[in-house]
Amino acid sequence: MFEEKTIAVVVPCYNEESQIGKVLETMPDYVDCIIVVDDASTDGTVEAAKRYIASETDSSRGSGSDEASRTILIQLEKNQGVGAAIIAGYREAIQRQIEVTAVMAGDAQMDPKQLRLIVAPVARNQADYSKANRLYYRKPLSDIPTHRYIGNAFLSMLTKIASGYWRVADSQTGYTAISLKALETIDLDGVYPRYGYPNDMLVRLNVYDFRVADVPIRPVYNVGERSKMRLWKVIPAMTWLIFKRFIWRMWRKYVIHDFHPLVLFYAAGMLLGLISTGLFIRMFWQLIMIGHIPPLNALAWGFCIIASMQFVLFAMWFDMERNQR
Repeated sequence: MFEEKTIAVVVPCYNEESQIGKVLETMPDYVDCIIVVDDASTDGTVEAAKRYIASETDSSRGSGSDEASRTILIQLEKNQGVGAAIIAGYREAIQRQIEVTAVMAGDAQMDPKQLRLIVAPVARNQADYSKANRLYYRKPLSDIPTHRYIGNAFLSMLTKIASGYWRVADSQTGYTAISLKALETIDLDGVYPRYGYPNDMLVRLNVYDFRVADVPIRPVYNVGERSKMRLWKVIPAMTWLIFKRFIWRMWRKYVIHDFHPLVLFYAAGMLLGLISTGLFIRMFWQLIMIGHIPPLNALAWGFCIIASMQFVLFAMWFDMERNQR
């Protein structure tokens, strides 16, 4: 237990045979339950986890304790993605009524010594969800691979807008902790199952006004992990997912749950943005066909683009004010 709260750690893993043992062996003693979720690995990940569970059980018996291993293994029948693996672990934690559930990847990139920092805000009821922020670290560019840093910064910027958590950065981190109340409130069936899981989770938390805490931590790389993410494939898909979740949040939070005029500002800004795009294309078409741009066309385009930006900026401002807490 940590400060009188039961703690579980979900460890999603896919082909982490070389790393999973290190993760389990270094798990802090105050963790009550370790939930390893294998996402249909094709290597020896399951066997490595089973060996650890067997050794943990033997150690308990050797010390005269009747307690079973604190580690349990869940095996998914087919590969569903890291989000789906985490959700499977969350369901187990809900069933066991664990008060704070953290997530640590099975690739040993999350320092177990920093787990205390992650779970503390939730255990102390200062937040409903806490997440690591590697970008606050004093030397993020020297410790994080450049291409991942740029991709993370871009997706974090979009996630701020989509989720409403304007002061939260490093949206792609998987080192998190969540309260039992938040887990029981959110529709886990609808959470995105793959790499967009943390972005989707932030949007869903905001719809129910849950508090999110950013915890600065030191990034860990080059410990034997193998990245399975390809930015050229992930970023376009993630951008589309974030846009869809933004629209969903606007509808659910500011129309269904409680109306706010910022929805109208965003809608007007987007509509004028589309009109300005059409007018911009028409200007160049006229330039090619008749050799000059009609003044009225240029004036209309200028008016629409300026008005569109003003509407969107006012909507963002309203959203920031609404979500200050």
